[in-house]
Amino acid sequence: MGDLDDGPDQIPLNEKEVEQTILDILPVKHFDIIISHNPCGEYTRHLRHEEVSKAVITLWYSGKISADELWTFAYEDGKKEYYPRSVENATIIQRLNNQIWTKKYGIITDTYGFDKKSFEAETTPRTESFWQFTDPQEAKKWLKNGGVKV
Repeated sequence: MGDLDDGPDQIPLNEKEVEQTILDILPVKHFDIIISHNPCGEYTRHLRHEEVSKAVITLWYSGKISADELWTFAYEDGKKEYYPRSVENATIIQRLNNQIWTKKYGIITDTYGFDKKSFEAETTPRTESFWQFTDPQEAKKWLKNGGVKV
């Protein structure tokens, strides 16, 4: 996210500003995997997550960032009907054992400082899920199709 506003009352940012922020943060090198947000935002309407994901896909497609694979989180929340959960037909679905989940939860609460009753802590997933892409054209097509696999 860099220094991009991640608060609850976000206003849309210029696409080029988001792309440049990403380029400024990432070292110029080839990555095995880039893991990013989902263009649907993981949960209903997290604007900055959506913008960052779209920018990452666009930068990968244009060759401005280089990676063998791109993974985006694959969660949905039933339009805020429930906490985010793994998309059932995601490319990668991995249940976290208790030891790994506890470490992840500690990162959310101890490292990032979120209260144990916060949304961030209460929604720390026990199952990770991702959409996996090895072809930037496939990812760009997926983005244009609204995050629906084609």
